[in-house]
Amino acid sequence: MTGFYRDGYCRTGPEDRGLHTVCCQVTQPFLDYLALQGNDLITPHPEYDFPGLTEGDRWCVCVRSWAQAFAAGCASPVVLEACHISVLEFVDLESLKAHAVKA
Repeated sequence: MTGFYRDGYCRTGPEDRGLHTVCCQVTQPFLDYLALQGNDLITPHPEYDFPGLTEGDRWCVCVRSWAQAFAAGCASPVVLEACHISVLEFVDLESLKAHAVKA
């Protein structure tokens, strides 16, 4: 179950220091980039009930991670309708629209 609160939504709150607000449809280049940055979302962690992600999965990621991947040319597509509105404080709408997929 995705989202900081593991409720299936890219919601945020005071406890969410990473701001897990971007709903991505992850690609392998995106996952590889995040792993190189120290954020391995590929490896399963059963102790946290985390199966690991593969290309095509949808997951709420930290807005700063997505923005860094965007700047590096390997941002994954986003599900705009599922992103939290606060994403717009960090990423412009046109960049998000350029990477949008249907919900």
